[in-house]
Amino acid sequence: MVFTPIIGTLIYLLDRDSNSVLLINRDSRPDDDHYGKFNGLGGKLEVDESVAAGALRELQEEAGVAAKSLLLRGTISWSNFGPKREEWLGFIFLAEGWEGDLLSSNDEGSLVWVELDRLLQACALDAKTRAEADLPMWEGDRHFLPLVFDGDERQFHGSMPYDGDIPLDWNYQRI
Repeated sequence: MVFTPIIGTLIYLLDRDSNSVLLINRDSRPDDDHYGKFNGLGGKLEVDESVAAGALRELQEEAGVAAKSLLLRGTISWSNFGPKREEWLGFIFLAEGWEGDLLSSNDEGSLVWVELDRLLQACALDAKTRAEADLPMWEGDRHFLPLVFDGDERQFHGSMPYDGDIPLDWNYQRI
């Protein structure tokens, strides 16, 4: 079967001074497939847009800022993902500097600074404990988020098949 994904970006904006990551709490629209979850900023690529341009546009639209730098940390293919069981190819970026005034929210939800240590600790918890700790996220995110921030200069490229909301596997390589 041919993989025909939606192309998307996820950007994790890191403030080194506070050692915190900007996340979106998808709390605005109950009909949102991501409702109630914390996630990086980003979205779908538009026609005739490069991946980098799409990531920069999404950061501007969702957070009101322009990235000073954008580092591709890796890619992930998600199959059978979410309630619509979509195919996705995500480009995962780390941004450490920005210009402009950060928004506090957007149409998708509230923007929240989360301490990096708290985020990484949440990745080690099971889904129920993560939700109780008030940091619910997609179950599969716990596998790749540590790779975004681990300092290894090599990119990761992974595959994460889902069964709706449940990740079935996680394989990746570094290059």
